[in-house]
Amino acid sequence: MPSKLLISRLATEFKEKKILTRPDVFEFVKTNCGKEQSPNDRENWFYIRGGSVMRKVYFSGSIGVQALRKLYTVPKNRGVRPEHTRLAGGKIIRNILQQLERAELVEKDGKNGRKISSKGISFIDKLANEIKNEKLPHLSQY
Repeated sequence: MPSKLLISRLATEFKEKKILTRPDVFEFVKTNCGKEQSPNDRENWFYIRGGSVMRKVYFSGSIGVQALRKLYTVPKNRGVRPEHTRLAGGKIIRNILQQLERAELVEKDGKNGRKISSKGISFIDKLANEIKNEKLPHLSQY
């Protein structure tokens, strides 16, 4: 299953079913201190990041906020000086995980962070099967 298709489908489901709601504080926020501007898609970036986080939690087993921050690192442009990577903002990821936890799609895994719940597994599997059954020609190999 191509990750781009799954993440975009998760994002539309999160937005339509109001599983995730973007707080007003995140309207003009940057996703990383290494970025120079806020995301271009101001309406949907929060839901796309939510879909990406959900997919990462699904495939990793259990993962914490700090590990997710490392996955979304970007190099900071420092002019003529060498680049340094910067961690992603933790508040955005934490907020997404908390909302997914309230929707019972993820659950706490003790001291290891969060893991996907059985409801979350069935949610992602159902979406993946819907994508697969749409008879898209480039998905015939999956």
